[in-house]
Amino acid sequence: EEGNVAVYYRGGALLQTTASPGYHFMLPFITSSKAVQITTQTDEVKDIPCGTSGGVMIYFDRIEVVNRLKSDAVLSVVRDFSADYDKPLIFDKVHHEVNQFCSTQNLHSVYIDLFDQIDENLKNALQ
Repeated sequence: EEGNVAVYYRGGALLQTTASPGYHFMLPFITSSKAVQITTQTDEVKDIPCGTSGGVMIYFDRIEVVNRLKSDAVLSVVRDFSADYDKPLIFDKVHHEVNQFCSTQNLHSVYIDLFDQIDENLKNALQ
């Protein structure tokens, strides 16, 4: 499918090749493939808890992260984080960074004083 590359596994081990869209052959039951998106995508992280330094628990309804995996980085990212790399690199990271930010601020700072800095902090942490 356009906008994806395939990574191949043989016996559960990641092979060192990727394939662009088109017809490709593989050994059934021995080799499997997984499509990895390399076009721009938007991940929506929902219900992010935010515990302030004053002990108040608030939730952000959603945070959208726009990202793109470069095709030359597919193998190394899949090797380190699996083909579902979004979970550790985006979803888990957003939760962690929001918690880090909120835990050092009071409720007024999170909602009013520093609210506009949350996206910059997340952008810096995700790059």
